[in-house]
Amino acid sequence: MSDQGLIILAAGGTGGHLFPAQALAEVLVARGFRVQLMTDERVRDYGKSFPAEDVHIIPSASPSLSKPWLLPARALKLYGGYRKARRLMRRLKPLAVVGFGGYPSFPPLFAARSLKIPTLVHEQNAVLGRANKLLATRVDAIATSFHEVRGLPPAAEAKCVFTGNPVRAIALAQKAASYRDVLPNGPFNLLVFGGSQGAKFFSDFMPGVFAAMPEAARARIRLVQQCRNEDLARVQEAYARLGISAELNAFFGDMPKRLAEAQLVVCRSGASSIAELGVIGRPAALVPLPHAIDNDQLRNAQSFASAGAGWVFPQNELKPQEFAGFLTRLMGEGTTLMKAAGNALNQGAPDAAQRLADVTLKHALARR
Repeated sequence: MSDQGLIILAAGGTGGHLFPAQALAEVLVARGFRVQLMTDERVRDYGKSFPAEDVHIIPSASPSLSKPWLLPARALKLYGGYRKARRLMRRLKPLAVVGFGGYPSFPPLFAARSLKIPTLVHEQNAVLGRANKLLATRVDAIATSFHEVRGLPPAAEAKCVFTGNPVRAIALAQKAASYRDVLPNGPFNLLVFGGSQGAKFFSDFMPGVFAAMPEAARARIRLVQQCRNEDLARVQEAYARLGISAELNAFFGDMPKRLAEAQLVVCRSGASSIAELGVIGRPAALVPLPHAIDNDQLRNAQSFASAGAGWVFPQNELKPQEFAGFLTRLMGEGTTLMKAAGNALNQGAPDAAQRLADVTLKHALARR
């Protein structure tokens, strides 16, 4: 395939930023474009399968108004990142730069703008992130994952285009997977996962939930749960005492397949999780990460639940006995779960990466 040119993607080095960037990269590469990534050191954990011909670690920092004495050093680091990104772009001459949020996306987007290279940002959440908010009035376009996004500066509203949140090819392979009916007294496939903080919370919380369930309901559970390495042994022991059939691991490389096999998912409400639940079509009990600065996970969860696709449980209000009652009741309501699975599927945007590629290339090729 002929070389159509270079697109640079800029993202914070966590899964929430890198996964949609990876999904866009997969589409761009399939269309004959080259992709390079600008990010931070965390890419070593989350970006192993990223299809970039080169990865550049760009100095960045998160400005913190609560610690004003750190601002000069952090500003200097951001400026160093801007200069490094600008030098690279002068040499590489990309057609466009697409940012996916996180402060490591900030220097490359500013550098691109200074060189009059077309720029876009993609917002994964239902609330505009801080880095994207600072860039919103300066970029050429803002692609959104939700039809309604809070925190948009009024001057940036006209730049918005809904694309949905791109999911990786590994998730698209499970698109609209058939939902298995929940049979009375039959096995119940439950998937529990979170990020590192979520995994810790669920490891502490879920054993108490299962202990509070009636024995007959507990015997039906077929559990897959993500736990941190340091929690695996104690959680496994707790489940063994309760007689629960459980597969525990610190990391599931086939998480979309596990989602497809689940009849109910219990998880955080990060943007990538919501996107994959929608594309695959699975109901979820969502426990938003508390204390988030922008309350983005709560807004994501509320959007998903308001469509009839799931239920929201604020962490500070969760009690094992009450959640046990919720699970037990839901296990007897197969029709409710089936309906929620269909509603989840209606929230999915399996063509999001293609849509985002179209928007990217519209701006990238306009100035050729």
